[in-house]
Amino acid sequence: MLKFLTMKESAVKKIVVLTSGGDAPGMNAALRAVVRTASHYKIECYGVREGFNGLINDDFTKMGPRSVKNIITEGGTILKSARSLEFKTPEGRKKAYDNCIKHGIDGMVCIGGDGTFKGAQIFCEEFGIHVIGVPGTIDNDIFGTDNTIGYDTALNTAMEAIDKIRDTATSHNRIFFVEVMGRDAGFIALNSGLATGAIGILIPEKKDSIDELFSTFKRAEKAGKASSIVVVAEGEKLGSIYDIAKATKAGFPDYDIRVAVLGHIQRGGSPSCADRVLASRLGYGAVIGLMDGKTNMMVGMQSNKMTYTEIEEAVKKHNEIDQDLLKISEILSI
Repeated sequence: MLKFLTMKESAVKKIVVLTSGGDAPGMNAALRAVVRTASHYKIECYGVREGFNGLINDDFTKMGPRSVKNIITEGGTILKSARSLEFKTPEGRKKAYDNCIKHGIDGMVCIGGDGTFKGAQIFCEEFGIHVIGVPGTIDNDIFGTDNTIGYDTALNTAMEAIDKIRDTATSHNRIFFVEVMGRDAGFIALNSGLATGAIGILIPEKKDSIDELFSTFKRAEKAGKASSIVVVAEGEKLGSIYDIAKATKAGFPDYDIRVAVLGHIQRGGSPSCADRVLASRLGYGAVIGLMDGKTNMMVGMQSNKMTYTEIEEAVKKHNEIDQDLLKISEILSI
């Protein structure tokens, strides 16, 4: 159960919040929750533009409840995001620390993925500023939370796009290979493939083979399927989606094969209800965690309960693919 603290009991008095790494729908909702929770507990809050670059460049903006009005519906991040090469150097982090001291900052909320968390962890260990991470990435690959901010929206975007591609596949009796994002994680591919009735789902977590894929096509032919969708995760170890499509064409020369790469469309758009609620809970939990003296930790939701995981553990481990979903997808695909 969360403790309800007062300002007098709080371990922090002035905090910064930043978004870093790849953007994800719901980051603005998390930012809104951080700023308004801080305001409620009379904690000064500053937004930092362009992630860790903003810490180095002293790009701090004081924020209050009105600073974040009407942003809960917006995708992306109003603070902007960037990957900072300079922050990876001791000199860059020292500049960032000096600017934090200049503004009297004693707590930091970092919204992003594992790269963001690694930077925050080093910064915390070097200089002692309290840090809480908020998992914002469409990949859903962060350990310590059932879902990451942006994953649900990206998943629904992928599903809707594949549904539309299926209309064309059915109309022309075509085989479509559809690549979805997720980096080295297959969560979007597995769940969108299951939800759209894909005949095949290729993900990094499963040892796939061309022979196995060909067997799937042969079973589909026997079952009378004239068109098919194969969903491929961008990190699939079998090869690029174009290589897989080329190999399939060589094995089945009569197939009319097309490739669709959904790309960054999955990272944009207004966040889903689930992502807005998740982001609001985690943004609130980040501030409460800082007030309670927690540091070098990530706030997450597990089994609908707020939890805190050490950042080191969150980035070293990864959420595991549900093996039951893999089995179900295979059974239902034909």
